Amino acid sequence: MQETDISSDASLGHPKRWFILAVMMVAEVMDLLDSTIVNVAGPSLKRDLGTSPSSLQWVIGGYTLALGAGLILGGRLGDRYGRRNSFLIGMIGFTTSSVLCAIAPTSSSLILFRVLEGVAGAMLLPQGLGLIREAFPPQEMGKAFAASGPVYGLGGIFGPIIGGFLIAANLWHLSWRIVFLVNVPIGVVGIVAAYLILPRVAGDRGVTIDLLGAFIIAGSSLLLILPLIQGRVEHWPLWTWVCLVASPVGFYLFMWRDRVVERSGRTPLVKASLLENRHYLVGISAIALFFCAMTGGYLTLTLFLQIGERFSASQAAVANVPVALATMIGATLSGTVLSDRIGRHTLHLGALVQIGGAGLLYAALGNVTHFSVWHLVPGMAVSGLGTGLIVAALFQTILASISNNETGSASGLLTAVQAIGASTGVAVFGTVFFARATVGDFAGGFRQALVVQVLISVVFMGVIFGLDRHAPVQEWEN
Repeated sequence: MQETDISSDASLGHPKRWFILAVMMVAEVMDLLDSTIVNVAGPSLKRDLGTSPSSLQWVIGGYTLALGAGLILGGRLGDRYGRRNSFLIGMIGFTTSSVLCAIAPTSSSLILFRVLEGVAGAMLLPQGLGLIREAFPPQEMGKAFAASGPVYGLGGIFGPIIGGFLIAANLWHLSWRIVFLVNVPIGVVGIVAAYLILPRVAGDRGVTIDLLGAFIIAGSSLLLILPLIQGRVEHWPLWTWVCLVASPVGFYLFMWRDRVVERSGRTPLVKASLLENRHYLVGISAIALFFCAMTGGYLTLTLFLQIGERFSASQAAVANVPVALATMIGATLSGTVLSDRIGRHTLHLGALVQIGGAGLLYAALGNVTHFSVWHLVPGMAVSGLGTGLIVAALFQTILASISNNETGSASGLLTAVQAIGASTGVAVFGTVFFARATVGDFAGGFRQALVVQVLISVVFMGVIFGLDRHAPVQEWEN
């Protein structure tokens, strides 16, 4: 079939751009649901597979670790072989690995299949941001991100709600396995839609793939997450501290390797211009902090309800509704009203609201002798509002500062940092929570996690002062 340009008129954008955006949203929903939908499956996994707390952290964090470690490479593969082809391969792999997760007989095999899911996601997701950036003209980029931005937050928030109801329904007596099978119909729709709608644009075979650089970034990510999850279980032996020191060295080595590759005339995994773009670097640092705090914070909320207060999966799902509704309201306000008017201060406002929500939750956990979920609802709603205010504005602000020839590299790095931040959140917050939960102090574990969340939010507020007041928008390039 003849290949076509992604847009017949760059100033107008691709004629099917809103359909392209819808396909990208399907992929994003699959990822975000999958990264959090198993949060409520802990008791079921323990009952059926004998899953330990550290294994549960690996079931959740192993996916995001593999995703984050492979996303930069996935973005470059899309540049070389075409974003449509890479997207389809990723979607097929993601759907297939979801089926494997659903039939996993042991905790170890489930962790392995979750890692495979992450690898497939690493091929799938970077193509989405690239296709959106290429399909929409500059004057419509704000609308596109305003429409898609809330999905980044809401997909993750709704994951535990959907998972809780599915597990409680116990359809066909599948228990926790149903939370992975839910990806199958979504994946099939996504594959068909992508095949029919996404433009057939040839990749650039002049793009080279730096496999050594990909290995370095994957190894550095593993050196960060492995000790954070296993350290508490093994009482922090020397190797855990060695890994934590080696990880940032590995990330620095990756940046050095990237510059060497580019100076040699080959294609780096991350373009040097991105590493010199202050606005972009500040933005991805903020992404890492935000998703670390958000993913870890909502994980510990669910763990407290299910393990500490023995909520059923459906009860935990209902308890998360205030967070989801408030996030939706915050994202709508951010994307349609606040971002254009107050720029980066939307992010400061969101962080302050999140800190207020954490404070309300901390106070509500002071006495859990006669606990009711209603004690947590005010704090959950306020926290969710802050999350929504941040998530839509953050992606729009960062991606507005990159040029079209940086799209594949920038999208892969941004999504990788998001995933590694989320995986770090699972590891750090899980460790903090279980340090107290293993001695029966579940409320104390949750309170400690809230303190960590507030500290990260404060650092986040400091970092985003480095963003421009209003994001610099790059000119459209043919």
